[in-house]
Amino acid sequence: MLQKLATELKIRGFSEQTISSYTFHNRKFLEFIKKEPENIGAEDVKSYMAYLMSEKRLNPSSVSLAMSSLKFLYTEMMSKSLFANIKMPKLEKKLPIVLTKNEIRKMIDATDNEKHKLLIKMLYSSGLRVSECVSLRIDDLNLDDRFGTVRAGKGKKDRNMILSGSLAADLKDYLEKTGKNKENGYIFDVKGRALSIRQAQKAVTNAAKKAGIRKRVFCHALRSSFATHLLESGTDIRVIQELLGHSNLSTTQRYTKVSREQLRKVRSPLDDL
Repeated sequence: MLQKLATELKIRGFSEQTISSYTFHNRKFLEFIKKEPENIGAEDVKSYMAYLMSEKRLNPSSVSLAMSSLKFLYTEMMSKSLFANIKMPKLEKKLPIVLTKNEIRKMIDATDNEKHKLLIKMLYSSGLRVSECVSLRIDDLNLDDRFGTVRAGKGKKDRNMILSGSLAADLKDYLEKTGKNKENGYIFDVKGRALSIRQAQKAVTNAAKKAGIRKRVFCHALRSSFATHLLESGTDIRVIQELLGHSNLSTTQRYTKVSREQLRKVRSPLDDL
């Protein structure tokens, strides 16, 4: 059944990461409940959810992911109505981690590895998801016009991306230096293969540590900073939505809650006493 699940996910165009995650959670569920998929009932699902929350102490988003994985198999594929009366855990509404421009500058300066330095600049310059960034190929970019195309981003949609002038110049130098400017390879590669998401996350985390930044910095923090800093500079939120590849404006509007520049413009009523 797990093989059928993986096949169905591939047919529907899900990413390798999603396929791996969904099969993992369904395998763990079957190991816990010790039943065949055909014999699974709603109480089994509830029992597993309780186990994840009380004994494993997973956070709500992790539990929700596990339940979504089970729901796909039992509802979408097996047409079982197990989830009709099961309420999903409320997700924590955490603010995105946003770095200051000075913190990002420190991260770049603290990075000696040229490829990793360019990776950090690309994530912040264009607001890409880490999966999109490591998948970039040389032919996806027009360095002269400082534009590019994200191929098959989230939802399998292509979209335009922007590049800073300084990054475009740095990339030209890097591609010429490495001799990769005439081949349609990955920009961020290891022996011809795309840099992995894990490797990219490690490069960003290490840069933040070397820069003395105490926040929990991952690649997504650079994407959040891109969006927030554009908003603070007056860029229309719908333009930011397009650049980020958000299907819903409400997702983009999360960044209005962390814009410190906008908060500074608000005058406290205490000052008017």
